[in-house]
Amino acid sequence: MIKSMTGFGRFEASDTDRKITVEMKSVNHRYFEPAIKMPKKLNFYEAGIRTILKKYIDRGKVDVFITYEDFSENKFCLKYNSEIAEEYMSILNYISEQFGIDNDIKATALSRYPEVITMEEQSDDDEQVWHLLERAVENACAQFVETRAAEGEKLKADLTGKLDYMLELLDCIEERSPRIIQEYRERLEDKVYELLGEASIDEGRIATEVTIFADKICVDEETVRLRSHIESTRDTLNEGGCVGRKLDFIAQEMNREANTILSKANDLEVTNWAISLKTEIEKVREQIQNIE
Repeated sequence: MIKSMTGFGRFEASDTDRKITVEMKSVNHRYFEPAIKMPKKLNFYEAGIRTILKKYIDRGKVDVFITYEDFSENKFCLKYNSEIAEEYMSILNYISEQFGIDNDIKATALSRYPEVITMEEQSDDDEQVWHLLERAVENACAQFVETRAAEGEKLKADLTGKLDYMLELLDCIEERSPRIIQEYRERLEDKVYELLGEASIDEGRIATEVTIFADKICVDEETVRLRSHIESTRDTLNEGGCVGRKLDFIAQEMNREANTILSKANDLEVTNWAISLKTEIEKVREQIQNIE
C-alpha cells in the first residue's frame, strides 16, 4: 500500500498516578522532520521517542505534542537532616557554656531552623514513566499510519484514473498521426497541381518532402516512452511502500516526453491533446507530492 504524507494520530495512556497524551500530525516534506513538544521533565526520553517515530515514518514534517498529568497525592515528603540539627545543638550548647545560661531549646524550635526539616519532591519512577510514554507513542503512531494509509488509497485511486485518461490521450495522438501525414501529402499534391496544371508531377520529390515532414512531426518514440512511464507509475503504485521520490522522478520524465510531443505538434487536434497531457501530468505531479 502507499501512504499519504498527511496524517493524524492520538492516544492516551494512564495508570493510577499519571496520564500521558500523545497527538501527532504531519504535512508534506522531502525528508523526515519531527518536531516534538513536551514538558521539560520528559526531555530525557526524547531519543527514545524519535527512535519509535522512525519505525513508522519515512517522510513528512511531523509535529508531536505530548502532555503529562500527575495524579499522585504524595509527591512531596519531609526530610529530617540530623547532621544539620546536631550542628545547631552543638553551637547552642557551646553558647550556653560560654555565657553560663540555660539551653532551653525545644524540638519544635529546633525544627524551625533552616534546613533542619525540608520538603522534597519525590522523583518519578523513570522506567514506569517510559513504559507509559512508549505505549502512548506507539499507539499514536499506529493510528497515525492508519490515517495515512487510508488517504494513500484515495490518492492511488485518483492517480490511477489520471493515468487511464493519459493513455486515452495517447491513443488519440497515435491514431491521428498517420492521417496528418496523409493530409499533408494531399495538400502538397493539390498545391503542385494548382501551380503546374496538367504538367507531370515528380512523385519522387513529393515522396521526399512527405518523408521529411513525417520525420519532423513523428512522435512515435515519445508516445512509446510515455506509455512505458505510465505503466511504470501504475506498477509502482501497486508495489506500495515509500515510493514518493521514485514517482516524482517518473513524473518528471513523463513531462519531458509530453513537452517534446507538444513541440513537434503540427496539427491543432494533436496540440490540444498534448496540452491536455501536460495538464494531466502536472496534476499527477502535484498528487505525488503528497505520497510518502
